[in-house]
Amino acid sequence: MAAAPSPALRGTDDFLGHPKGVFVCFFTEMWERFSFYGMKALLLLYILKYHLFGDDAGFDLLGAYGGLVYAMPVLGGLLADRYLGMRKAVVLGGVLLVLGHLGMAFEGEQARIVDGTVVRDETALQVFYLSLALIIMGVGFLKPNISTIVGKLYAPEDPRRDSGFTLFYAGINVGALFASLVCAFLGETYGWKYGFGAAGIGMVAGLIVFLWGQKYLGGHAEPNDPAKLTEKLGPLSREWWIYAGSVGGALVVWQLIQRTWTVHGAMHLIAAALVIWFVWFLIRHCSRVEREQMLALVLLIFGVLIFFTLYEQTYGSWVTFTDRMLTKDLFGLTPGGYTPGVPWAMFALGASPLLMVLALRASDRGRTGTARAAAVAMVVALAVALVHDVVLVPQTAGSLTFLGAFFIVVLAPVFSWLWPWLDRRGLNPSKPTKMAIGLVFAGLAFVPLLLAAQAAGNGVLASVWWLVLAYFLLEIGEMCLSPIGLSAVTQLSVARVVGLMMGAFWLATAYSEVLAAQFGKLTALEVAEGEAIDMAVAAAKYGELFQIMLWIGVGSGVAYFVLAPLVRRWMHGVR
Repeated sequence: MAAAPSPALRGTDDFLGHPKGVFVCFFTEMWERFSFYGMKALLLLYILKYHLFGDDAGFDLLGAYGGLVYAMPVLGGLLADRYLGMRKAVVLGGVLLVLGHLGMAFEGEQARIVDGTVVRDETALQVFYLSLALIIMGVGFLKPNISTIVGKLYAPEDPRRDSGFTLFYAGINVGALFASLVCAFLGETYGWKYGFGAAGIGMVAGLIVFLWGQKYLGGHAEPNDPAKLTEKLGPLSREWWIYAGSVGGALVVWQLIQRTWTVHGAMHLIAAALVIWFVWFLIRHCSRVEREQMLALVLLIFGVLIFFTLYEQTYGSWVTFTDRMLTKDLFGLTPGGYTPGVPWAMFALGASPLLMVLALRASDRGRTGTARAAAVAMVVALAVALVHDVVLVPQTAGSLTFLGAFFIVVLAPVFSWLWPWLDRRGLNPSKPTKMAIGLVFAGLAFVPLLLAAQAAGNGVLASVWWLVLAYFLLEIGEMCLSPIGLSAVTQLSVARVVGLMMGAFWLATAYSEVLAAQFGKLTALEVAEGEAIDMAVAAAKYGELFQIMLWIGVGSGVAYFVLAPLVRRWMHGVR
């Protein structure tokens, strides 16, 4: 039997007021998100420019990938809870991710047009599809389990718990912030393989950090029942059947991702099945109070689906719009003729695991001053690199996706102060009201882009600062939605189906990826070989999409404002 983990870690196992294991999880997730968002920032541009997919096919593939990558954690979390334990699941996910990201670095020959027909390197294309499949399976095992470990590092009533999760989520956003600045810049400037390769190296760093930091996790990531894993089922143990199944699953996804209609169709069927089950469950198995709370929960989940359908335009139509119709450099400064060759973030990020190891080891030895100095040096290095890379490094369409994470980092402290301040005065909005505010801001984020499309329709690239304003408004919306999230599921769901409703939440996020891609196809352009984009036609197509997104966001936000009093009553005291 595995030794039972202590319910809470001892004070000597703390660093900067939190369990040291939190910092291990912080860096593991930072590097995993660095690799994930670095690849995502490049994905659509790579499909369109290197493999010469048409816009429609590119958006279909983007939607299928996004849908699967957000649906798979439902399965990965289930297997970890019942059998593998979180440590083994995270390591398995990390290995699959490393293989997938490094596979993305294999380019083969660039597609070309011969006699009006696109000729592609089929071997390279199959490696690309297989790499996507490995990433999808890897995220499925890693993403749901690393955050669960963070929760187990604190006792249930530990007052540091919320701030610990805030610290952990900062790792997500730091990884996403630098992913675009490094991976997208390298991929678009020096070659796709360098961008994808950097993402793969990032995941290797994350896996090494997690394996090195096991002693700081206090046994909380181990399997609940190790005997189940060693139990023989035919020629293999249950553990090895799970590993074999993950490889087999990747092979199945490899085929599905090439036939995007199967993924989209499956998502539609799953959504319909969940609706039918939900109606049946409400009628047959719920009391009046349970029925109303479940209806309130579904309305909130539906709001999340709408929001992320709008939000995921950032990696779809916003990227192609930026590439085709906006200027790129934010400041365009070249002091003394200085033109940086690579982002400084590469060096700051490269040093960060070493500085973290130094800080934790120094803390173990009671050298508090050295530990704090290493932590401060890491933060300063990342901050200096960020300023340098944003102000001086030329931006690309993919690298500008950093703006989303940048505004989250800037706005998170403001909203962390704002909600408690409003709560003390009895003014803190309810969950449905926050949902309504978030949806309105998500819709308003498309107004600057609509104006930019109108300006670019005259044949001159519009200013990139329209994009900056759009991201600012969008992230205000996300800050309003962020307090809702999964907490609503645990608070409002009938206890006996809370796991299923948690899965429904993640599947709604996955479904939003499919819907976002379908909306993105409204901007599809067909450009003949050797011809330039017709700016007026492109502006009209993008303008149509942005106007639709505007009215969906604002319209649904107004609807949620109207429904808010009713939803609050249905919540029966849940805040």
